[in-house]
This record gives sequence, C-alpha cells and structure tokens, in this order.
Amino acid sequence: MHEELETDYLVIGAGAAGMAFTDVLLAHSDATVTLVDRRHAPGGQWLDAYPYVRLHQPSAFYGVESVPLGQDAIDTIGTNSGFYELAGADELRAYYERVMHRHFLTTGRVLYFPSCDYVDEHRFVSRLTGASCHVRVRRKLVDTTYLEGEVPATTPPPFAVADGVHCITPSELARLEQPRSHFAIIGGGKTALDACIWLLERGVPATAIRWVRPRDAWWMNRKFQQPHTLLPDLLRGTAIQIEAMAQAGSVDELFARLESEGVVLRIDARVAPTMFRGAIMSEPELRLLRQIEDVVRMGHVRRIERDELVLDQGRVPTDEQTIYVHCAARGLAHPPLRPIFEPGRVTIQPFVWGFTCYQFAMLGMIEATVESDEQKNSLCPPIAYWDENEDYLTAFLAMMASTSAIAAHPKLASWNKASRLNPVSGLASHRDDPRVVASRERIKSLGLTAAMNLQKLLSERSHP
Repeated sequence: MHEELETDYLVIGAGAAGMAFTDVLLAHSDATVTLVDRRHAPGGQWLDAYPYVRLHQPSAFYGVESVPLGQDAIDTIGTNSGFYELAGADELRAYYERVMHRHFLTTGRVLYFPSCDYVDEHRFVSRLTGASCHVRVRRKLVDTTYLEGEVPATTPPPFAVADGVHCITPSELARLEQPRSHFAIIGGGKTALDACIWLLERGVPATAIRWVRPRDAWWMNRKFQQPHTLLPDLLRGTAIQIEAMAQAGSVDELFARLESEGVVLRIDARVAPTMFRGAIMSEPELRLLRQIEDVVRMGHVRRIERDELVLDQGRVPTDEQTIYVHCAARGLAHPPLRPIFEPGRVTIQPFVWGFTCYQFAMLGMIEATVESDEQKNSLCPPIAYWDENEDYLTAFLAMMASTSAIAAHPKLASWNKASRLNPVSGLASHRDDPRVVASRERIKSLGLTAAMNLQKLLSERSHP
C-alpha cells in the first residue's frame, strides 16, 4: 500500500452513495478520486444482504447514472408481475463490481482501496496488513458513512435471547436444513416484510408464522413507482399526492386520501400506521401478507425465553419449536443534520423525498458544477431520513423547494432532464398521453397550495 498519495477527492464508502456521487463527479469534472471502503468489494450493504432481498424500486431508478442496471424487462410471474424488474443481491453485487473495474478504474483517475478502515485526518489502514496510508486531499473528503445504519446480518439482536432459543438472521433463514413448525418474524420494516413473503412464497402456511411488529407502517404502492412505458402512472401518483396535500385538513386526513387512491398501502386496515420509511410494496405482496393473522403488537421485544416472548407491554406464550428471525436492527442512522457542503468536506445526506441514488448523483453534479459551498447548500438543505408519518410531509416539501431551485440552474436542469436516475426524465415521450396532460395540469394548479398547506400541517403538529 502507498504510504502517501494525493487526490482531489477522498470518498469514504464504495456503496450506493459513494458510487453514484463519484460517477457523476468523474463525468462532469477532471477530478481524481480515491475510494476507501472497509468491505472487500464495492456495493456497500448489498454485500451483507440476505440472499432473497430485492430492490423495492425498479432497477431502472437505481445504481450509477452512466451504467444502466438490468434489462428494463417487465416481470410476468410472481408478486412483481406486470411491473419492471427488481434487482436482487447477486445482481447488485455484480453490477457494482463491474462499475468499479470497467468504468471507474479504467479512467486512470480513480484509486480504490477495499478492506481498509478510514481512521482520521485523511488516513486509512488496511484490515489485512495493518499498513497505513495518509492522503493529501486537494479538494474535499466525501463522507458517505454519516447516516450509515445497522442491518440484522451484521448487528446482534437488540434483545436478550435465552439459552436453547433458536434466533437467526434473515440470511440464515434461507439456509435452514431442517423443517420448522413455527416461525416468529421480529420487526416491522422491509426486512421483516421480505422474510414473511419469502416464507409464504415457499409454501409455509400463514398459520405457522407469527409477526412481531412494534409499529405498523405505511407502504408506497409499487404501481405508482414505475419507469418507461408505465411512467404516466408515476406522474399520476405524484398528482394524487399534490392534490391530497393541497386539500387535507390534517396529517391523518392526508394519508386517508392517499390510501383511498391506492398510493399508500397498509397491511391491517384496523390499525393506524405510525411508521413511514418510504418502502414500496405491490398489491399482490399485500394480499400475501394479510394472510398472516398472528400479529403481536405489544411494543419492542425485550427478551426471548424458551417458553415466552417478553415485550414492552406484556408477555406472549411460545414454545421451543419456534424459530425466531431477527429483523429488528436500527436501520438508517439519525445523527444531527450538518451542511452537506463545507470547506474541505461533503457529508452525504438526503435533501429531497424519494429515490436515493438520484439524490446522491445530484450531489455529485452540484459539487462538480456549482461554485461556492453557500450556493450548493442553498440548492439542497439536508433533511433527516423519514421514519414517522410527518417526515413524509417534510421530505416532500423539501423536494418541491429543491426541484424549483435546481430547475433555475441551467447546468443542473440540463443534467436533471436527461439523467436516467431522475424518475421523471422520460416524460417527454409521453407528453401527449391524456394521463400525463391531466396530471401536469393538476400539479401546476395545486402545487403552490400544496406547499403552503404542508407548511401549515407541519406547524400545527409542532404547536398543537
């Protein structure tokens, strides 16, 4: 390993954020980039993912801007039938390996150091040899790890497990060698959803599954998250959201309006969701999940004994035949927000609602083409990752403001219009579609009212 090296940008993390940012930076500047990652290959948490995980958004919207992901095929079987393909873990790992070795390193402007820990003061250390390298950074350090969360594959359960209890990760679920009579899925997010669906699709009866979820969630309907030939429905979904935001008298009414139009889904119509993380599901997946009737809503699990499950709000009898699947990791982090662009530093954070790779790529474009950090930050003030219902309003409002600001910047607007990661970049080919014409008119006529009403609803929640 080099003991000393120079680079324009030192990017910490070769996951989705670091790769999307670097890709656009390389395309729109003459910068050199050094990528450092503690994992052995590019792809970030996809290297730790359970084998049956798939994107919950179409492949067309994911990855780096310059390299398409997938074949733009529409699935014809399974719970995603009729919609554009969703890449799985193996495909994503191969994709990022290809991007790194065939597109980044071949430029001659990228150095890549896997299996290395970034320490401090522009220094990283090899996990294999212990050798240390100091980097002289001419422009900026790019930190993609500020919001890095925890996943069950690499995080111990946040509860005690008694001796003799079978508690496994979602990855281990796919490698079971002996039949089990009962499964208990612990967690309310996408990982738990995936585990339940995987079991049901493989013939495990719904009566053999217990779902322990501390909070119920709202889910985005995949019908309104589609590219290419199905793009008019994406814009129609946006118009429905704008109209609901303009007319709703409360946050609860807003979600009720969106649910009535099918834009958001919930698993149990009798339970008011309090969690909203923007995850996406299809209606066939929803029908599968509704088969599970043994749902425990008694807060978080505190301890699993051999004969009972101990939760915040009580105890549930169980037996030694039950196998528990730990899907309860913290997820994305929520540290204090800081400016994305600072002297000598870029801290990757979300700044609009929705598609993450698009945001990360846009940050690379802003860094490459906008002069001052003050101007850059005015285009994309950071927001926290969404977790509760109100966070959806905050993120959508930020998206409306940022979209307007970016549209006024010629270079950013031009890139935005053509980027494959921008979910609406292909609308020009549908401009005469009646659904597109009607949706654009609704958005144009109600956009300002929606923004003002979102501010009002958020203010009322903050000052009841």
